[in-house]
Amino acid sequence: MFVRGYEVNRAVPLTLLHCRPISLFVSALLGAAAWPSTAQQVSLPPVSAVAPTPIDPTSEQVIRERPQGKPLKYPLPPIDPKQVPPPSPLEPRASVSVPDRWRIIDSLGAKTPWYDPYNHNVWKGDKPFEPLAKWGPDWFLALSAISDSLMEYRRLPTPVGAQSSERTGANDVFGRAQQSVFVQTIILSVGLIKGDTTFKPPDYEFRFVPAIQVNYARLQEVRGVRVDPREGKTRTDNHVGIQELFADVHLRNVSDRFDFDSVRIGIQPFQSDFRGFLFQDAPIGVRLFGIRDNNQWQYNLAYFRRLEKDTNSGLNDINQRLRNDDVFVANVYRQDFPVLGHTTQATIIHNINREAASDYYDNNGALVRPAVLGDVRPHNYRVTYFGLNGDGHFGRWNLTSSLYAAIGVDGRSPLAQTRQTIRAGFTAAELSRDFDWLRVRGNVLLASGDKDPFDGKSTGFDAILENPQFAGADTSFFIRQAVPLIGGGGVALSGRNGILPSLRSSKDQGQSNFVNPGLRLVGIGADADLTPQVRVLGNISKLDFINTASLAALRNQKITSKDLGIDVSVGVQYRPFMSQNIVLNVSAAALVPGQGLKQLYDEDKRGVQYSILTNLLLTY
Repeated sequence: MFVRGYEVNRAVPLTLLHCRPISLFVSALLGAAAWPSTAQQVSLPPVSAVAPTPIDPTSEQVIRERPQGKPLKYPLPPIDPKQVPPPSPLEPRASVSVPDRWRIIDSLGAKTPWYDPYNHNVWKGDKPFEPLAKWGPDWFLALSAISDSLMEYRRLPTPVGAQSSERTGANDVFGRAQQSVFVQTIILSVGLIKGDTTFKPPDYEFRFVPAIQVNYARLQEVRGVRVDPREGKTRTDNHVGIQELFADVHLRNVSDRFDFDSVRIGIQPFQSDFRGFLFQDAPIGVRLFGIRDNNQWQYNLAYFRRLEKDTNSGLNDINQRLRNDDVFVANVYRQDFPVLGHTTQATIIHNINREAASDYYDNNGALVRPAVLGDVRPHNYRVTYFGLNGDGHFGRWNLTSSLYAAIGVDGRSPLAQTRQTIRAGFTAAELSRDFDWLRVRGNVLLASGDKDPFDGKSTGFDAILENPQFAGADTSFFIRQAVPLIGGGGVALSGRNGILPSLRSSKDQGQSNFVNPGLRLVGIGADADLTPQVRVLGNISKLDFINTASLAALRNQKITSKDLGIDVSVGVQYRPFMSQNIVLNVSAAALVPGQGLKQLYDEDKRGVQYSILTNLLLTY
């Protein structure tokens, strides 16, 4: 570059052109060799008077005057990182701060229809609900709705109506076994949440969840749907239940990472273990819960009183008095124990039942408390469950496990007609491994059975209210269906959506019974994701009683075999939009009878028990 005919040393930064004094400017730019004699010196104006003129290195004049046509180079001066000062804490931000994340979405002009469940939507609690702003900032409204449609066709052991039959000559114990059921349930959820819950728990949460159900059942024998045979062989019923109605209050944070304590009061869902083996219900109560050590520890301290259930829907019935059945819970979870990726839970649950004061009949006219068992006398009991549960993985192997011991006292067993000491146990485990799109599972379950109903000790394990997600769950015949005992009192061999052969009058409304045959289950299964939309599930389980003494006493019949049979099931799940908003489940299951089941139900003449169901779930 040239300044008034003098070439500037290219190694000198151009910023020196603006430096003072003039002597430093001249020496830096021209150098001693290029400086003219005194007679030839040209007086230069002060630097401040020289207006800096931007020079384009690509201009024709610069290119023409470059030595040998070579491009000019502008090397940067050496930079020492140690000499760069650290940023000042008072330095203003380079970007404009935004008070909350949802305003970023609004500023981009994103508009979502109110009915769109997939994108940013105020009705799903994605941003504050403006009508609640008068209560303060950060109030969210979360709405959801679920439609659950079920059609089921099944073959179950069904007794001939004892008082009357529409068929002449129907003098056998077992009648025609085909049954069909249709159930439509609508579940609505309304939640009000206070607080930005991205990184911390809500300050307040209020939730209301009603459920509306209409159900229809058709049997081939009278007295199957109602005690009164004049009601016929079909039943249509409906019920509105309140499944959740609670207030959740955040008490305090105990660390900078939002370890907290909260309390929840009202009707609330609770599950005692990972797979719902012991107690899964929506009772009314109070629960203190929280986390510690950056969510490594979680705990629950709770007291619940159970609500009466509607007979045909299984939903909560708040129109009736609370049951005199109390549940006290204390548990603690430890994440990443004993290895990373596995959570271990220890729990103590105490159940006190004081329902000996009066009899209770269900909506169909059947006596459920006390059960029509033995001398049919009311009784109280108290039992404490000690449990150790785990869920997670060890390397590539997934493991879910449960271990329970039940210790307590039954004031009077209806079958033994005397006071009983309860000593029972339960264990279950599922080991699985994933191979890309395929998961292979192995299942083992053992529930102790009673070997002598009259020895003063009840050793058959029973739960408080089970809903096991295990060995196929809803697709399994034995877990899905309620199989009546028939001829041994008004009790069922097992309850609907239950795995224990507990001989209760009703899983939902009856009392626990620790004089039962127990169960051993060994099975395998697989889940195959054929496409992102289609999943196929299959299970095979071998079922055996632990001891048949209680069955023999009830039926006044010698039961020589413990072989209950083989449960085979297959199901297909279809999600057209690869989400949980629309889910179609179709499954078929069969119980191939073993010798023990044949002795109970004369299955040599009647064939295989089976069920086929279709379930459509729509979720907003």
